[in-house]
Amino acid sequence: MAAPILYMTELLGLKVYDLKHRVIGRVADAALVPAEHPVRVDRFFIGGRGWAWMTFRHDQVKSISLDGIELSDERLVPYHADPSILRLERYLLDQQIIDAGGRKVVRVTDITFEIVETGRGVELCVLEVDVGLRSILRRLAQGVLPRRVVRRIQTRVPPNSIPWQYCNIIEPDPQRRLRLNISMAPLEKMHPADLADIVEELSPEDREAIIEAIDTETAAETISELDPEVQAQILESLEADHAADILEEMAPDEAADALNEMEEETSEEILEEMESAPKAEVEELLEYDADTAGGLMTTEYISLHEEATAADAADALRGNPELAESTHTLFLIDMDGRLAATLPVTRALLAPPGQLLKELAGGEKPLAVSAAEPSARVIELFDKYNLLSLPVLDEEGRLAGIVTVDDVISVLREG
Repeated sequence: MAAPILYMTELLGLKVYDLKHRVIGRVADAALVPAEHPVRVDRFFIGGRGWAWMTFRHDQVKSISLDGIELSDERLVPYHADPSILRLERYLLDQQIIDAGGRKVVRVTDITFEIVETGRGVELCVLEVDVGLRSILRRLAQGVLPRRVVRRIQTRVPPNSIPWQYCNIIEPDPQRRLRLNISMAPLEKMHPADLADIVEELSPEDREAIIEAIDTETAAETISELDPEVQAQILESLEADHAADILEEMAPDEAADALNEMEEETSEEILEEMESAPKAEVEELLEYDADTAGGLMTTEYISLHEEATAADAADALRGNPELAESTHTLFLIDMDGRLAATLPVTRALLAPPGQLLKELAGGEKPLAVSAAEPSARVIELFDKYNLLSLPVLDEEGRLAGIVTVDDVISVLREG
């Protein structure tokens, strides 16, 4: 048989009785201490409205029902602010949280508890947060209708709730996040595009809190899914060294796009914190106008010497696992770095190990554009030839980078 439940709207205002069944106050709030127990209500608050808050602990509760809370120990302790506790009425009700299971931001309108028998008394354990019409009904009826009447009425409305284990609280203060034992693991397991959608719905302060709390790689993947303007806003809000760490994890062209949206002073400060290799790549891309092939291209691709074999191609792919999944084309260059040929990666992988790649590529001159080519022309070529990537050459004809179909789609979406 399911354990009885109690809602936060019912808990607030509930009478508290001492050992002689005298009313000593009404519940004004309740709190978790997540570091001690993730779901158990650790303490209850009596007070407010001009007089000091008093508290009692979970192990002082003999019984809980819609009629009130009976105590087995009536000693009350004055409340002093403590960053390690999560007060539910103050910090959770009416606040935005992340539903990690549904991949969305929701506003909490009520909280459902289980009433759990312990042998010595009872405990309240957070079961789920409520976000639907049923919880709104309870809020509207709070203090107006008897609790039992509200329960009967609400049965006509379907519930809409989120299990507590899927709820991620947004807490801007890093020290408080640590004290509250808030885990970002569910967010870090999300697809970056889903997490980016969530980040876009948050306030600037909450965006910063999420990006600061998740690991650097996840932060980079998430920011890469956002518009450059939003990327810049988030990165500008971070410490320069942290922003630099994130940019180093991003593709060079995406990092350059984000820096282009920032104030020059801020972008230079972040660039100074970047490591030399990724910094050089990004700085090179920043030299190009945004509406040219050079401004669209990335410097992340796999190139081989024109005398390379199929075995060399396989080794190159194994040596660049972060690029292997997104690589569709191999680029062959001569001794001077000039583009000699291109070929599909699948053709190289299916060939005998000793097969020369230039023989597989054929004798056709590869399609390429100069770095100064307008982006509109680049888009035309992708459309005309159904391209997945397009080589970009510098003034000497050397391979400078490639434009990918993802880059073109991003331009079209912004347009």
